[in-house]
Formats: sequence, C-alpha cells, structure tokens
Amino acid sequence: MADAPTDITLHQKSKVLEVEYADGAVYKLPLEYLRVYSPSAEVRGHGGPMQLVTGKRDVGVDKIEPVGNYAIQLHFDDGHNTGIFSWAGLRELGDAYEANWNDYLERLQAAEASRDKLWH
Repeated sequence: MADAPTDITLHQKSKVLEVEYADGAVYKLPLEYLRVYSPSAEVRGHGGPMQLVTGKRDVGVDKIEPVGNYAIQLHFDDGHNTGIFSWAGLRELGDAYEANWNDYLERLQAAEASRDKLWH
C-alpha cells in the first residue's frame, strides 16, 4: 500500500488540491485535472477507453471525505462524487501530471471540445 499523504489542503480560491508526502514530494493538482482524471467508472469508461470530460475548467470541490485509511472521496460541485482517490492513485496523478495534462489538452483539441462549460 502506498504511503498516505502527510497533508492534504484544498485551496478553494485557486481550485487546487495540494498533497504533501513524508519524502518531501508536494503536488499542486488543479481540481479540473482531478475531475477529468477521476478514478470513477464514469470517467474510466467502465472497462473501455477513458471518457473525455469537457467543460470543467471552473469545477470546484464542496467536500472531501476520508475513505478508510487508504483514500479520499472528492465531492465536486458539478455533482460528481463517485471517484475514490486512493493514496497510490493520487501519487500517480501527481507524478504523471504534466504528461496527463498534455494528453488531455490534445484529446480536447482533437474532439474540438472545450475546457469551458457551454451554456444552452
């Protein structure tokens, strides 16, 4: 089991989740990034390809709940709350942030989609 973070801080104004570890690693993960890379089946594609989640530039988090001693559950303000972020999963998202973010931006461009919410 991956080591638990030593501190998790939600920065509401900047919409960033800061995750610190005993080895000195600190990740500042945008909430949009966590939302579009949620470990939920809705995003991960129910075993198929990962779904492209759009329009989440301004997504926030209303609540963070611990899940046992191994994870947290983020309650996003768009109603999404089914992803459980394990300690190992958070660490992986932190380690792969740059590559994942660039991949997300490329997938958005290829789909001619937007990070901004479209109003109807």
